[in-house]
Amino acid sequence: MREISVDLIRDCVARLCQEANFLLPPDIMEALRDAAGRETSPAGQAVLDDLLENAALARSRRMPICQDTGMAVVFAEIGQDVHVTGGWFEDAIRQGVAQGYTTGYLRPSIVSDPLLRRNTGDNTPPVIHTRIVPGDQLHLTVAPKGFGSENMSAARMLSPSEGTDGIRRFVLETVEKAGSNPCPPVVIGIGLGGTLEKAALLAKQALLLPSQASNEQSHLAELEKDLLQAVNDLGIGPGGLGGKVTALALHILAWPTHIAGLPVVLNMGCHATRHAEAYL
Repeated sequence: MREISVDLIRDCVARLCQEANFLLPPDIMEALRDAAGRETSPAGQAVLDDLLENAALARSRRMPICQDTGMAVVFAEIGQDVHVTGGWFEDAIRQGVAQGYTTGYLRPSIVSDPLLRRNTGDNTPPVIHTRIVPGDQLHLTVAPKGFGSENMSAARMLSPSEGTDGIRRFVLETVEKAGSNPCPPVVIGIGLGGTLEKAALLAKQALLLPSQASNEQSHLAELEKDLLQAVNDLGIGPGGLGGKVTALALHILAWPTHIAGLPVVLNMGCHATRHAEAYL
């Protein structure tokens, strides 16, 4: 049994909140550079150049990549041989988010009630997803989720007979309807199967995959490739100003499902699909 104190967890989460907001992941930076090299639209090229400059300035000056510093989504993989000491695990996560956003001067964007709309002042509470895994480590990933893109996400409960054609229609309809709202070029996460809530979680997790990753199952890898090309063929382009690059990446995560269903959820990520991780 390995002990990990809540103080260590709190401080780690605080650091990750700031890193995620200040430092665009290297794979996304590379994807933006690649997009800039193949974008043919002058307006789209200008947008991509601005995004690259913005990310570089955010890194060098330790300032937020975007004014929307997001709702903190925390994924925690807890080794079954870990014993958290000194307090409650979720309190440590919440305190870490509060500390990170307050000391990092990150915009507090969370309201305590969906209807009363009173700001909590420290960007808490976060959304926490925990999973028990083998081993004696704690793996933490902080993914601040801006709502320009989150608001463009969608779910559809397809019938099994609709198959890949139904998935394709749903994805293209969702992206086309979103237009410039999610700040393209976007990253698209798609969850297939399970139940409604499982598909939604898979879609969110898909946004954390490296931009060049492809599904290990060949039929899903082929679907990823087809959907990404179809999305880019829409011509929405960087900033919604037209061009070849509407999406930087598209990832699918799938789960077994019921004989009567085909749940599909699309979680939209903006060009700054932010996340930072650490192992304790």
